[in-house]
Amino acid sequence: MGKTANEERRKYKRISTDHVISFAHVAARDRLAVGKNLSRGGIRFEVVGCEIGEGEHLQVTFNVGQQTVVATGQVKWATEVDPFTLDVGLEFIEVDPVALSLLEEATSGLE
Repeated sequence: MGKTANEERRKYKRISTDHVISFAHVAARDRLAVGKNLSRGGIRFEVVGCEIGEGEHLQVTFNVGQQTVVATGQVKWATEVDPFTLDVGLEFIEVDPVALSLLEEATSGLE
């Protein structure tokens, strides 16, 4: 079976998620969002009532299994879902090496 266009362009395998994550503009207070998927390269999440622009730097906190991960990344895209909701793609810049190992383990069995 062939791969879809999205699968072809992805650098890393994704893990689906619906966990609540927290994020903050660097040196700002935390806000909550819902993670949609994540990989060793970044995370996609939805947020309500917040403006986020491409290129901004955010710190995110999320879980991989039982492990809490804190990472810093750059917003690669932010798409309006509706007038109040944004779908955001964040590429990781800094992630703990242990967290990267956890993400690699979690995606190792995915096709």
